[in-house]
Amino acid sequence: MVRALRPWRDNSVRPWEDFYKEMDGLLGQFFGEDGGKDSTQFVPRVNIAEDAQKYEITADLPGMDPKNVSVEMHDGQLTISGKRESEKKEEGKTYHRVERSYGEFRRVIALPAIVDESHIEANYTDGVLHVSLPKSEKVKPTRIAVRTVGK
Repeated sequence: MVRALRPWRDNSVRPWEDFYKEMDGLLGQFFGEDGGKDSTQFVPRVNIAEDAQKYEITADLPGMDPKNVSVEMHDGQLTISGKRESEKKEEGKTYHRVERSYGEFRRVIALPAIVDESHIEANYTDGVLHVSLPKSEKVKPTRIAVRTVGK
């Protein structure tokens, strides 16, 4: 009997975590929360951060050629799109599990403030896309001095 190959994790700290994730996924599929997407569809994970000067978006794009990645800004929305090419399955091999995701993807991120589109920078290093979006001078906070007035 062939056992399913499972990634090893030390679950001694949270023994129920995998169970809850599995149940959440099953219930999400049942109630249509997955949007009908194939579980092997590639959807890059992103982090979105901001400080007083800029927004920073970081997207995991492992194994991608940067030539296959597009970053566009339009109407206050940043769109990251591209295609992750699938590896060719070798003849004569039996695949017991295929978990790696491939295909076209598109992430649209709405930003709550106007950005200076002429100074947006995007860099790709070690499978991670970094996008820096400086805030427009119009939306940066303005400090207003408070004066004391005699009584």
